[in-house]
Amino acid sequence: MEFTPSTTASLPLEEAISQRLAGVIDPELGLDIVSLGMVGAIGVSDGHVEITVALTTPSCPLRGQIERDVRQAILSLDDVRSVDITMGQLSPEAKARLMDTARSAAQQDAPNTSIPLGARVLGISSGKGGVGKSSITANLAVALAARGLTIGVIDADIWGFSLPRLLGVDGPVEAKDKKMVPKKLTVGSGELRILSMGFLADEEQAIMWRGLILNRALQQFVEDAHWDDIDYLLIDLPPGTGDVQMGLARLLPKTELLIVTTPPLAAQNVAARAADMARRGNIRVAGVIENMSDFTCEHGTSYALFGTGGGERLSKQLGVPFLGTIPIDPAVARGGDIGSPIALGTGPTSDRFAEIAERLVTDVAPLRELEGCTARLLATLDDALNNAEL
Repeated sequence: MEFTPSTTASLPLEEAISQRLAGVIDPELGLDIVSLGMVGAIGVSDGHVEITVALTTPSCPLRGQIERDVRQAILSLDDVRSVDITMGQLSPEAKARLMDTARSAAQQDAPNTSIPLGARVLGISSGKGGVGKSSITANLAVALAARGLTIGVIDADIWGFSLPRLLGVDGPVEAKDKKMVPKKLTVGSGELRILSMGFLADEEQAIMWRGLILNRALQQFVEDAHWDDIDYLLIDLPPGTGDVQMGLARLLPKTELLIVTTPPLAAQNVAARAADMARRGNIRVAGVIENMSDFTCEHGTSYALFGTGGGERLSKQLGVPFLGTIPIDPAVARGGDIGSPIALGTGPTSDRFAEIAERLVTDVAPLRELEGCTARLLATLDDALNNAEL
């Protein structure tokens, strides 16, 4: 039976729009804009939608991202032809209600970490194994670091860790002030900081952990490690929708997800499950990357060995940006085998990773301006004051 992540096709259009907007996550609060009371009246006429979205302040630095996510979510519905969005400001009463919601969410025992408030946390996810998710993580991390950024990398694929080999880094892990110090790798003017189970176990050793033990391992990588001064934290997740993915929503509520898929329709449907799980956990799906898109032979002819269009179809289905395609390139595997990711070099495939990195930092997941337009900073301050009084 084909999997469908939502039933919006059978709903009245206004209700279907509200359901899609419930998947639009405020990137600072980690809560959807519907439950935060940011969505105003929705008007529909002959496929044209008019909607008001209210912010805490008109000068919100994340205004553009929220507006774009709303537009893409609405336009992903088949019955919608166009949309006009009015960006307004919450009334004092509505802002107070949002603050109450924010404080309640902030009190859900999210752990303290050294991850900077302005850093973006991107989980690299797939519905199943074998789509090249770890290779995407390694090369995307390198492409981001090549821009002069400091990139944290957590290899959370506890059973199938591969980032140490892909990045050419090995253990052991050192400790400072009773916390793990990520292994460092200089990339141009930038730097990678990496933690993996591969630094703690042999490459051939099976890790036979489940449930709470798995989540505890992820928790240690997040809480008991020095992540100071990073710009982005990339987390290579295990395939599927299991314990680690659910634990991530609790450990790092501001996580955003990049979904990796391949061209076939079957892969698209499986990847949609990962996106559905993310949204049920109030995790923003930031975009889709299609891997193994085509193969170009030495004569310059391209062959779509696994079909075409899976990534674009999935992004349309989810109402999120399509970030780009990565071709089938034997140099990707060769680079992974010797610990020299292809994104370190030059050529068409390296350029694709650079383009996706550019899209992330300039459009899809730019670094946050710390003046903050939602209540997260205030809620954090409230928590600090409350703890100081105990």
